[in-house]
Amino acid sequence: MTQTLDIRRPSRHVAEVWLNRPEVRNAFNDQVIVELTGAFRALGAEPELRAIVLGGHGKAFCAGADLNWMRAMADYSWEQNHADARGLAEMLWTIYSCPLPVVGRLHGDCYAGGVGLAAVCDVLVAADGMNFCLSEAKLGLLPATIAPYVLRAMGEQAARRYFVTAERFSAAEAHRLGMVHELCDAAELDARVAALVAALVANGPAAVKACKRLVQDLAQQDIDPALREDTARRIADIRASDEGKEGVMSFLQKRPAAWI
Repeated sequence: MTQTLDIRRPSRHVAEVWLNRPEVRNAFNDQVIVELTGAFRALGAEPELRAIVLGGHGKAFCAGADLNWMRAMADYSWEQNHADARGLAEMLWTIYSCPLPVVGRLHGDCYAGGVGLAAVCDVLVAADGMNFCLSEAKLGLLPATIAPYVLRAMGEQAARRYFVTAERFSAAEAHRLGMVHELCDAAELDARVAALVAALVANGPAAVKACKRLVQDLAQQDIDPALREDTARRIADIRASDEGKEGVMSFLQKRPAAWI
């Protein structure tokens, strides 16, 4: 049983993992991170499964970090920030390296860490009209832990812009960049996801796993323990800095940051 996820089995070969905190637009905290890590480890080991769908209940896919969790982090030491970032890095890696293809069902807001969660999926289907935002720089932070995956998903040139401007960008723009594979009306979202899942299930199970691994083995730099440790260190450094603390507190207190 999980408290933050709704895990369903619509068929013998398919699992659905739903972020189930609609009251906070599926923002994640340490518990969500632990439960997502455990869920994907368990599902990835099931011999009957051939595909996993990741979505969110309510009005948004994932709005980033939970505000109460951010309040707690405002008083974290460097060591606590580092341990926290390592947990997020492990969750992202667990989903990314899951042997089964993961289809992301995106709607509403997809912000900050939510963009990272989308980026570790293998196939992304997005509802037209939704928005993405890598908002960390607005808070005096940086998207370090999610960066290896987001860079792969949107490309370096787009990341050079959206990491530093923290602008919102549309699903249509994400589709143009190649990050989103399928763009559709919200009313068609479930049908598009179902069609992709049906295609996956119809293919050879071992071949699908081998194809996923082939792409990861051949694509650019490995997301190895050293890289994951480096990104965890970077976010811990900036979270524990004066600017990082000021950025988070000004956001929580709904006031301009000191540097504005």
